[in-house]
Amino acid sequence: MTALLALEDGRVFRGESFGATGTATGEVCFNTSMTGYQEILTDPSYRGQIVAMTYPEIGNYGVNSIDTESAAPQVRGFVIEELSPVVSNWRSDSNLSDYLRQQGIPGIQGIDTRALTRHLRTRGAMRACITTEFSDEKQAVEAARGASYEGVDFVREVTVGAKTAWDPSGKESAQWILRRGNTETESADAKGNVFEKPVPASLKLAALDFGMKKNILRRLRSHGFDVTVLPARSTAADVLALGADGVFLSNGPGDPGALDYAHETVRGLVGKKPIFGICLGHQILALALGGRTFKLKFGHRGANQPVKDLRTGKISITSQNHGYAVDPASLPEGVEVTHINLNDGTVAGLRHRTASASSVQYHPEASPGPHDADHFFAEFAKEVAAAKARG
Repeated sequence: MTALLALEDGRVFRGESFGATGTATGEVCFNTSMTGYQEILTDPSYRGQIVAMTYPEIGNYGVNSIDTESAAPQVRGFVIEELSPVVSNWRSDSNLSDYLRQQGIPGIQGIDTRALTRHLRTRGAMRACITTEFSDEKQAVEAARGASYEGVDFVREVTVGAKTAWDPSGKESAQWILRRGNTETESADAKGNVFEKPVPASLKLAALDFGMKKNILRRLRSHGFDVTVLPARSTAADVLALGADGVFLSNGPGDPGALDYAHETVRGLVGKKPIFGICLGHQILALALGGRTFKLKFGHRGANQPVKDLRTGKISITSQNHGYAVDPASLPEGVEVTHINLNDGTVAGLRHRTASASSVQYHPEASPGPHDADHFFAEFAKEVAAAKARG
């Protein structure tokens, strides 16, 4: 079946439908990761967006029930150059097209994704429409122009509905590993997946959920945190009432400037508990500290983004997914820029000079992506433990 991808500026790509049929609209963006399409599809940070993969063949290892970052796909639509006709992986439970069809997510294949990416890099991010219902290109373009993205609070669509204890048994936080042969620290499922059991939880953490990926929760638990997940609209009083040892600010979708309630909450927590934020949490911390954010031309989305630590000179390859960035000139004197993105010099990390509050614009949990930045979880655990010991 023929499908159209129409952009708000009038550019139209014709291809072949896969996944669900119908029409979907949202902001179109591109991701440069070579693998990890299942994690990308289920990342709540993509709420309201149509994602295009720059890697040419997608779907070759299928879809499984373990590598999801949320309960269902969060993207509005999926754009690829070629859908693999063969699924070859022992962990696979389904193929990509069937998975998207079951979840009601339309996809389009057979288009020139390189041309699409160059167009978005030149013209900037824009609204788009994927459709199997409109054969008239002008009608599809009008549908794209009717989509809403900037200024919309997508966080309310992906946050938890109530305070929730994350994985008290530790079963969901077990890390997938290659078998090492130690039955005391490893477990396996019926399919043959092997998992490393998490360490005992000794630190209480309040995690504000703006659209949190599961692997962030897994990594926090694996570093000894007993995590309670709170809805995005929780107040500072709600957080402090938990008696937690530290506070985590999660990733999430959309415009950080639209989240006044989150800025107020975090502002009320700075200096009272150690705070660490990732991605949208990084932007919210900056806004709470008096900074500003701005929309990037086409965003940073991929598992190959170079970041420099200005304190050590060390360079890491990181996984990123965001369309907004912190304006360094807007940060007050009490806030230090600790990391920068080497592609464009934008802020990739910051820290309060006196309070225990820091954040990074990228994803240390790397799902998908390299593990260069995983050390942040261990460092945050040490910081929280030290603050707890001081009382």
